[in-house]
Amino acid sequence: MASTDTTPKASAKNDDLAGLEAGLDALDAVQTHRASLREVFTQKVLPPLLAVGLVLIVWQVLVAAEVTDETKLPAPSAVWDSLSGMWLKGTLVEVIWTSVSRGLLGFLLALAIGTPLGLLVARVKFVRAAIGPILQGLQSLPSVAWVPPAVLWFGLDDAMMYTVILLGAVPSIANGLVSGIDQIPPLFLRAGRTLGATGLSGARHVVMPAALPGYLAGLKQGWAFSWRSLMAAEIIASSPDLGLGLGQLLENGRNNIDLPGVFLAILLILVVGIAIDLLIFSPVERWVLRTRGLLVKS
Repeated sequence: MASTDTTPKASAKNDDLAGLEAGLDALDAVQTHRASLREVFTQKVLPPLLAVGLVLIVWQVLVAAEVTDETKLPAPSAVWDSLSGMWLKGTLVEVIWTSVSRGLLGFLLALAIGTPLGLLVARVKFVRAAIGPILQGLQSLPSVAWVPPAVLWFGLDDAMMYTVILLGAVPSIANGLVSGIDQIPPLFLRAGRTLGATGLSGARHVVMPAALPGYLAGLKQGWAFSWRSLMAAEIIASSPDLGLGLGQLLENGRNNIDLPGVFLAILLILVVGIAIDLLIFSPVERWVLRTRGLLVKS
């Protein structure tokens, strides 16, 4: 009688184990998926294009309905004429490259400073207690506040531009890395020390790979701060000696009461920011997700 009572329980237990094994096998069978060009276009490129098209349609409808005066809201065709005029003069690419080259170089300098600073703050308690609150405060400080002192320090030259970029971007990169390191499971760090990964070796082989998602978020935010800091510096400290960048283009449009030129500068600043994210940060983010098994085929 006892054996008959235990048989259903044993059978149910075996069924549960079989179900668990099947679930684990299914998880193991999940394959990472590299999106095709068609999928990238339909999922990443097409939606923003449709959104831009919708904005242009609404914009044109508002102008056609004369909701406001053209001196306050120019027609898309007027902005297009400004774009075509700059292209025919051969100044469009030069203006964009002036700002993009400054922004990328400033971001790389901020990366070289912010990464070791973030490691130092995250791993040394005294440094964290001393510098951590300052980094948080600097991150919340508007970048435009650094333009007047930078002009007084360096004058109207590229050193002033890069100073503003660094003061805006370094805190974001360092804080992003600190946040990523704080989220590392302690077991990973203990395992690394057990295997002899200490000091710079531990930072390279354990800490940085484990903190990569938070670090990448800090890099994206650092680029946003770099770009915004540069635009603020170019708008406020415009000078012929600095060359014509997108910020100067925006300020020149305001000074000349050229509203189509102002809208063109705003759109170009927006397009460059989106392009950098799509061409640099989005592929890196997908690579991180793919290598960690998080970018899977549904």
